[in-house]
Amino acid sequence: MDSPTSPRVLVVEDDAATAAGVVRGLRAAGFDVELSTSGADAAHRIGVEAHDVVVLDLMLPEKDGFEVLERMRHRTSAPVIVLTARTDLADRLRAFELGAADFVAKPFWIEELVARIRSRLRLAPERPKRIVRWAGVSLDLDARTVLVDGRPAPLTPTEFAVLAFLAERPGRAVSRGVLSERALASLDEPDARTVDSHVARLRKKLGEGASAIVTVWGIGYRFDPGGEGA
Repeated sequence: MDSPTSPRVLVVEDDAATAAGVVRGLRAAGFDVELSTSGADAAHRIGVEAHDVVVLDLMLPEKDGFEVLERMRHRTSAPVIVLTARTDLADRLRAFELGAADFVAKPFWIEELVARIRSRLRLAPERPKRIVRWAGVSLDLDARTVLVDGRPAPLTPTEFAVLAFLAERPGRAVSRGVLSERALASLDEPDARTVDSHVARLRKKLGEGASAIVTVWGIGYRFDPGGEGA
């Protein structure tokens, strides 16, 4: 069984044989490994779960690896190791431009992938915990938890994504369109009109802390712990 302190690695790979070998090898090396087999699923997981490293194939169903990389830039600082058979220079350069930290070509040795992951974990700076507190609410952006008056709030992944996106940009007005594109990206058909319903449900679950989500009329919402909700 993986230790609770084991680094969490998300493997995004749709080929069953390759995925099985990578997951087995990384678990044997002591990592806590999760598997995603499509670009859409990976984009959703990255939006609602915390990982220390992501191992990403480029050729994926639904959303390719480049799309996943693009979305990751706005959602996580976890280093991404691209693991792919696409080895053209143009693909390598594009992956690095989109934020990839490393590139491993298939076929590969699992020992090399393990070494590269460990190297990235050593290079990653120690980050302070990102916890936002206001009006009885404690929002842990890394653990992805919300406490209201000391009790876990039953937020859905989408509601958490909306709250986290706003809280990471205090004092800034965020349009419904941006919230739809970034925070609701895991939905099949994100729609700016659905943002209001998610915010309404979110406010009901935050108690007095709901006042921090301020309506900016004609635009969207702003996170302001000292403001008054509308």
